[in-house]
Amino acid sequence: MFTGIVEELGVIAERRGQRLRITAETVLSDAAIGDSIAVNGCCLTVVAMGPEDAPTWWEADVTDETFSRTDLGALAVGDRVNLERPLRLHDRLGGHLVQGHVDSVGHIVDPVPNLRVRIDPELTRYIVEKGSITVDGVSLTVVDVLPDGFTVAIIPHTAAVTTLGSKQAGDAVNIEVDVTVKYVERLLVWKTGET
Repeated sequence: MFTGIVEELGVIAERRGQRLRITAETVLSDAAIGDSIAVNGCCLTVVAMGPEDAPTWWEADVTDETFSRTDLGALAVGDRVNLERPLRLHDRLGGHLVQGHVDSVGHIVDPVPNLRVRIDPELTRYIVEKGSITVDGVSLTVVDVLPDGFTVAIIPHTAAVTTLGSKQAGDAVNIEVDVTVKYVERLLVWKTGET
């Protein structure tokens, strides 16, 4: 579980087939092989890191499934990415509960500060005004729900410390809707026997 509060911007240092190498510092301060780190809101597993005494990079293997369902497949060497370590039980929950399981890739219609994102209309049923949504790993509050997406207001601080400030119209972003709404829907469907 994550919170959607980005801890640092990493940089794609290398792509070798299914493996990404990402430079970082903060998220590696207490990381170990096998730990999870969210990259643009997608939970990846640390499979290598170095140098041993003071790591400045880490690597993750990315499956075809993850490449096809996220914007990670479009990343190139030099691209910046939002990074976050998993939530510890004694941490403050500054954003909202984020699984790191991307639901869809959306596309920016209008960039910050009044960010408008187009998504699959099927996902809009999970979005509510003033509810939480995750865009490229950033926990945000929905301003308006639209037939084909939503809007969020981005403050200057968020624009400066995440990749959202540099995104332009047409750019892809990872979207994770609030999982609570999906569970409620599933329970209602199960209870009524509808499919």
